[in-house]
Amino acid sequence: MHGTETRTLPGFVGSTIDRVDHIRTNPALLAQAFADPAARRLLLDGLEPVEADGHLVLEPLAADARVEDHVLLGVDTGKRPIFARLVADLGPNLVPTPRSRAIADLVPAEEVALYGAARSLVHWHARHRFCSVCGAGTEPAKAGWARKCGGCGSEHFPRTDPVVIMLAEHRGRILLGRQHSWVPGRYSALAGFVEPGETIEEAVARELFEEAGVRVRDVRYVMSQPWPFPSSLMIACIGQADDDALTLDQTEIEDAFWCDADGVRAALAGDPDALFAAPPPMAVAWHLLDRWLAAVAPATDPALVPSGASA
Repeated sequence: MHGTETRTLPGFVGSTIDRVDHIRTNPALLAQAFADPAARRLLLDGLEPVEADGHLVLEPLAADARVEDHVLLGVDTGKRPIFARLVADLGPNLVPTPRSRAIADLVPAEEVALYGAARSLVHWHARHRFCSVCGAGTEPAKAGWARKCGGCGSEHFPRTDPVVIMLAEHRGRILLGRQHSWVPGRYSALAGFVEPGETIEEAVARELFEEAGVRVRDVRYVMSQPWPFPSSLMIACIGQADDDALTLDQTEIEDAFWCDADGVRAALAGDPDALFAAPPPMAVAWHLLDRWLAAVAPATDPALVPSGASA
């Protein structure tokens, strides 16, 4: 763990970098930032973070480095321009790994957020080298925050996929489910992608009904989390259910059950006799459970406050 800070936010949350749109859209200012002796490049091993002594590794830009091969992540609190190098071929390792997840417990929250942004952008560039309009090759533009087609001139911008992650609440209990691939005992909030033409509230209601047969109303937003695997925005919500009958889509969910506050409290505290194993504190699902528990059954148990730095 990094230091003795208390984790109050999910992983990849807590960015302090200035994204400097006025520099990204001005070639002269971008060239000036790239030539700044204080400029640094975030070192990545493909898409994996590189950490040393409790911090991400930031290295000076090489003398032969080209600005068009980099994305400007922003300017840090020390006024240093921070870049990441773009990579055309990332190979097959594009999914979350233990190393990329563990970074949340090794470096400060703002650095975890910086890594998350860099990973998403580098991944996006590697996967969007050709124009979806005409098929011609594209090149980075706007300091790496866009790609422009050399054929038809179309501009393409990094995408973020909205995902709802939610609890259905019924008479003091919440609905938890598990995917087939999860480790034994792990349960969490249900989740799914927002579809075109949907509001967040509609996506929450649809996903809960599709996966568990539960109808909800009065959906309320709780918090969000960038999730850079490859680039999602997790939108945490709670909805009220009028009925607790379950009809599971077992292609999506292996099992689900309604859990009361005592069960959630035990799981968040890591009690070995808990009814389920909670998601890790770097996940917004942990914090969604924690927020729900604090609202319905406030507790002073210090075991519920996990140690760790990142977020």
